[in-house]
Amino acid sequence: MRHGEVENPDGILYGRLAGYHLSELGRRMADRVGEHLASRDITHVVASPLERAQETAEPIAKAHGLDIVTDERLIEAENVFQGKTFGIGDGALRRPGNWRHVVNPFRPSWGEPYVDQVIRMMGALNAAKDAARGHEAVLVSHQLPIWIVRSYVEKRRLWHDPRRRQCTLASLTTFTYQGDRIVSVGYSEPARDLVPAHLLAGAKPAKGKGKAYGA
Repeated sequence: MRHGEVENPDGILYGRLAGYHLSELGRRMADRVGEHLASRDITHVVASPLERAQETAEPIAKAHGLDIVTDERLIEAENVFQGKTFGIGDGALRRPGNWRHVVNPFRPSWGEPYVDQVIRMMGALNAAKDAARGHEAVLVSHQLPIWIVRSYVEKRRLWHDPRRRQCTLASLTTFTYQGDRIVSVGYSEPARDLVPAHLLAGAKPAKGKGKAYGA
């Protein structure tokens, strides 16, 4: 699961920074997904150590009488623009000294290598699969790592256009295992009606609303 909306009035690319919590809307999204999953056979709830992921996991864990397990491998991807505003024509990209960080989208040059994200996310998935074997687990993470591990499982190239990620706020990307092998991937948006239209998966950025400040 991707976490809900974050309170971020200054439009900062918050990345792995501490202190970024769910907004009121984000908490409603988390509650909605908690209700959606209340009847599922969930025996294990895991979350990234960042506040927004922990807060998103709370309604799900509470509904099933479970404690949240923290897994560092679910954390947001590293990004050199963390703590800055980011965009073309404004923010960090106006400074030529930052341009060297965007020259290689295949690695990518601005942050944690895609391959490293695959390795840690697959480790987290497999650990959760073992902990909930025969049942279901929910892992709360962040947009980019979720999209990258899905792309890997579905045998797509890892470099991509960020605007085309199918990983909306509070969405569920489902990996179904048969034994120790992933046999299918699903996607759903239980809180879709709460997500601002310009942030829905596949939406075209609206003027002044195309920035992604953290995922």
